[in-house]
Amino acid sequence: MRIAVLIKQVPESSSVRIDPETGTMVRSGVEAVVNPLDLYAIEVALMIRERNGGEIVALSMGPPAAESALREAVSMGIDAAVLAADRRFAGSDTWCTGYVLAAALRKLGPFDLILCGERATDGDTGQVGPGVAAFLDLPVATYVSNVPDFGPGLCRVDRLTEDGYEHLEVQLPAVLTVVKEAASPRLPTLRGKQRARNAEIAILRAEDLDVDLDRIGLKGSPTRVVRTFQPKVTRQCRRLPARDDAEIELAADQVIEFLRQRNLL
Repeated sequence: MRIAVLIKQVPESSSVRIDPETGTMVRSGVEAVVNPLDLYAIEVALMIRERNGGEIVALSMGPPAAESALREAVSMGIDAAVLAADRRFAGSDTWCTGYVLAAALRKLGPFDLILCGERATDGDTGQVGPGVAAFLDLPVATYVSNVPDFGPGLCRVDRLTEDGYEHLEVQLPAVLTVVKEAASPRLPTLRGKQRARNAEIAILRAEDLDVDLDRIGLKGSPTRVVRTFQPKVTRQCRRLPARDDAEIELAADQVIEFLRQRNLL
């Protein structure tokens, strides 16, 4: 049994900046971390392996610096890690990212299950997982909160919805995107950190994958961020003093009148 976990290195949430010229995220000079929501996918993969055995491969697409994210995954217990890194991948939107990751999975596969986080905290789209499934022509279940049963050719999952839960049977191989409720990520052990430090991270370039060079990177991306701006938050307010009973009564009357003028009472 083989499981692939898709992870992404993202800027620490307080360090996110967008280049106003290209509309792409500025990654240089900012602290980077493993996408927090991908940690739940890693934990689900580890739990399935503990019950069923097998191998887990972590796959990421990004610059060479993304190796650190893969090493963190290895320190948690992942068996092997692969990075799709090529300057020609730079600027890829979610469509191109899914295309490249699907090509990498074909090369590294076959896999019985592909797991990823619900979404990445930098783009917040939740599109890459389903996109990979589409490129690979695989079934996909999103917002998975539990994988209670996993066996040859079939897995059962609980899917979180706005109205409660859906209980699904999914034919394998398949793609699952998981939510926080699915697991509590474990901390790396000292032995895991030592293993991660010495782990070999395989690198895949564009020429290693069966991809059309016109369909990758910023040039091949069908969607673009055409403009970004920082919204200005302006508030006009009145401060009503309420230091004694008379001022409290007057302030209350003014608040009531304010609400009535806006048909809120």
